[in-house]
Amino acid sequence: MLQKLNIQNYAIIDQIAIDFSANLNIITGETGAGKSILMGALSLILGERADSTTLMNKDKKCVVEGFFKAGGRKEIKGFLKENELDIEDEVVIRREIAVNGKSRAFINDTPVNLGQLKELSSLLVDLHQQFDTLELGDSDFQRQVLDALAGNGNLLQEYTTIFTQYSKTKKELQELVQQQAAANTALDYNQFLFDELDEAGLKENELEELDAELKLLSNAENIKQQLSAVYFELKDSDQPITQQVKSLSNKLHGLQQYHASIEELTKRLLGAQAELQDIGDELEAIDNGVQYSPERIQVVNDKISLGYKLLKKHNVHTTAELLVIKDELQQKLNDILNIGEAIAAKEQVTKELQRQCERLAAAITANRNKAIKPFTEKVNALLAQVGMPNAVIKVQLQSIALHIDGGDSIEFLFDANKSGRFEPLRKVASGGELSRLMLCIKSLVAKKLQLPTLIFDEIDTGISGEAAKQVGIIMKDLSSGHQLIAITHQPQIAARASAHYYVYKSTKGDKINTAIRLLSNDERITAIAQMLSGEKPTAAALENAREMVAID
Repeated sequence: MLQKLNIQNYAIIDQIAIDFSANLNIITGETGAGKSILMGALSLILGERADSTTLMNKDKKCVVEGFFKAGGRKEIKGFLKENELDIEDEVVIRREIAVNGKSRAFINDTPVNLGQLKELSSLLVDLHQQFDTLELGDSDFQRQVLDALAGNGNLLQEYTTIFTQYSKTKKELQELVQQQAAANTALDYNQFLFDELDEAGLKENELEELDAELKLLSNAENIKQQLSAVYFELKDSDQPITQQVKSLSNKLHGLQQYHASIEELTKRLLGAQAELQDIGDELEAIDNGVQYSPERIQVVNDKISLGYKLLKKHNVHTTAELLVIKDELQQKLNDILNIGEAIAAKEQVTKELQRQCERLAAAITANRNKAIKPFTEKVNALLAQVGMPNAVIKVQLQSIALHIDGGDSIEFLFDANKSGRFEPLRKVASGGELSRLMLCIKSLVAKKLQLPTLIFDEIDTGISGEAAKQVGIIMKDLSSGHQLIAITHQPQIAARASAHYYVYKSTKGDKINTAIRLLSNDERITAIAQMLSGEKPTAAALENAREMVAID
């Protein structure tokens, strides 16, 4: 409930403070007095955009502040908790517009962004302005009305969660199928490349080792000749080097008694002789292992030729790089197999989510169908009450493909004159008809959902007389359980007020200001009489006004 509204330095408002009642608050005043300005200021704390042109005094900031009684509503407490805002029984929303046009918003004195402000305000206030009657023709609004009356809130929440998962999974499935199609296009080629590398049977560093072996095989005769010459001199000549070194070490051995260092040198010479013997043995072994083989040369040449062909084909330089490419091709081939398995798994999940969506959508549709008859009957009865006895509304519910709101399309159809020809509401209803219809529908929805404060800005457009009286009755009845704030030009509606506020212009210095005051009972009667007969009400008008107020 909106308990208090403070406005400073907005348009032609210098400063205003309004305390609202908990029931039906009526605001009246002459055309141009500033009633719409009040709504403009209120819309600021509901999250609308603002700029510096709204400042009355360009040297001061504009401040609009609303004090709301939250009444312990769990959705409001949940919002405050989720956004780490102070949880109080009273929620204070403030909007400030600086002289440079920049605005700031606060909830319980904590800065917030416009998105947060709009989210909270939607829980606190339902603002209906003249142009909002266009909502009636909007399919989303119509669905929301029917679902509210059908009690589909929890079902829709569950359905929306699962449908979102279903849509995401379905999209992922489509992407996997596309990936598979793209992979299949290259499958044959990748398989050919892999098979080619696999058949080559290359091992780590094999081409580099084969290169070295080919050099050895190609120079086998020369290598053997040189090796033989070396180890022959070391071991097998008439005077082998190893024997000469041994003889020299023996000579030194006989001189050890004459010099202390000769013993160590003798040992080193013996070590050199042993090392030379080992070198000779190894050279002989190498020589024995080097065999000229035209057959092996051919095998090595063929393998190297194949390897170089593959190196060139894949634009790399080493065996290791070819093996990496082979592994990558193997992974691609495995991925195609994995995609197939992933598609099968994803198809199962998608089908299960679809089944869940269909089950929930069917329950939602069933509730909607149950709600249609009582909804149309009540609305048609209210339409007759507000002066539209020949108007009939009906709801067309058709099955369509599953979407975020279920499996139905919803259309409100309207016949203003019992002609039997129903057309979409947006095409046939006039402005006045839409205003009264909106009131009828909102009165039903508000009772069902316990909507927050309802604000009607001239919802009485296009009506008068008995129709206006009945609108007043409906609003009065609705205000018994909801706070209503309504701007009106109709005395029949104003007479139903729990609190009647009068907007007027006053002159302060050389400036014109909009002001507002709560009328006493006698002032109410005078204001209503003026609405009936003009600036100077007649005695009959005053008496009529007294009767209207007294009836209420």
